[in-house]
Amino acid sequence: MSCPFNEEQLTQLKVFVELCKNQPQILHHPKLAFFKDYLVSLGVTIPTATFGAKNFTPSGDTNTSNNNAEEKAEPSSEEESEPESDVELDMEGVVEGDAMDNNQVMGDPDKEPTDEERDQSDEKRSEAMRAFSEQQFDEALKLYNEAIQLNPQSALLFAKRGQIYLRLNKPNACIKDCTRALELNCDSAAAYKFRGRAYRLLGRFEDASHDLCESLKIDYDDQTNDWLNEVKPNAEKLRQHKLSVQRKKEEKEHREKLRRARKAQEARARAARAQAEAAAGMPGFMPGGMPGGGMPGAGGFPGGMGGMGGMNPQDFGNLLFDPEIMAAFQDPEVAAAFQDVSSNPANFVKYQNNPKIAAVIEKLQTKLGKGGVGAFPGGFPGFGGAPGAPNSGPKPPTDDDVGLD
Repeated sequence: MSCPFNEEQLTQLKVFVELCKNQPQILHHPKLAFFKDYLVSLGVTIPTATFGAKNFTPSGDTNTSNNNAEEKAEPSSEEESEPESDVELDMEGVVEGDAMDNNQVMGDPDKEPTDEERDQSDEKRSEAMRAFSEQQFDEALKLYNEAIQLNPQSALLFAKRGQIYLRLNKPNACIKDCTRALELNCDSAAAYKFRGRAYRLLGRFEDASHDLCESLKIDYDDQTNDWLNEVKPNAEKLRQHKLSVQRKKEEKEHREKLRRARKAQEARARAARAQAEAAAGMPGFMPGGMPGGGMPGAGGFPGGMGGMGGMNPQDFGNLLFDPEIMAAFQDPEVAAAFQDVSSNPANFVKYQNNPKIAAVIEKLQTKLGKGGVGAFPGGFPGFGGAPGAPNSGPKPPTDDDVGLD
């Protein structure tokens, strides 16, 4: 299907859409009632306002009665999508934007005028200024067009023609001219002044405030200052609104980050509890050792679980799942040594000079604490009854032992 609009109509449509984005209150203009009704039929929510009226009441204020109830419970992240309310703006003086004029004379941007052409252009500009003073705006526009064709490198010509477009109620054409003037001369106070005024007429108050301030910085002018004071209240409201939106966005992101961290912490705690419960509830607690030659289970220790010095299953599970002990028993040499020693504690003699095995023994001894020898019946080597360990080996003879042969 081919597009039913020509290029000029599409350009005008783009300008209108851009205006609606920047100033949606324009949709309440009586002449646009047909378009507003169409948008409403599609389910679009349009801010309630009266076009041209001061201090209109934005949509969203009717929800004030619900604020207290909402504050009592912290909303979930899915419930925090409530749209921001519109800003209360004084829309008096805002006009409909003019359609983009594709025939607007801009001259050849690459042309370098001769001295003669510059002189002729200056003459045209003088005539245009006289026509403007006599309020012959169409004649003045014609003369500025001729002057620009002769000297398209003059920022002043574009700025002055922008002033003509303002008087002809064509703010978009003015913006185009002043933007070109600033490309040619970034310090053109006139270009900032007239473009700022054009932005104000379109309801683009922040842009207007910026340009008018720039103009005053370059060259103070009473009219420019008056125009700036006119747009300041709306511009400040919009600035504060944006700050509020940004703050709420950051607060929402912060709450979401805390929520994710809390969920992760709870998940880790649940996993730890489940691991301990699983360890405590295993029948015989891994009889014969962990699969794959891991740490000997209760069946691998002499006396089984009852030989752990009264240690309850959960404490033993915590001991077994200690990160350092778990890491040590990933070493096949350590696992094999403990399997050997658990079957016959006397075999510890074979490993007592092995620093790797001795370190794990010391770790277990520290963890078992009061378990001592009783934790490993038969005097588990290294735990009070091991050969070479403190209090281990044959006892020295006492007086009672003398002469008992």
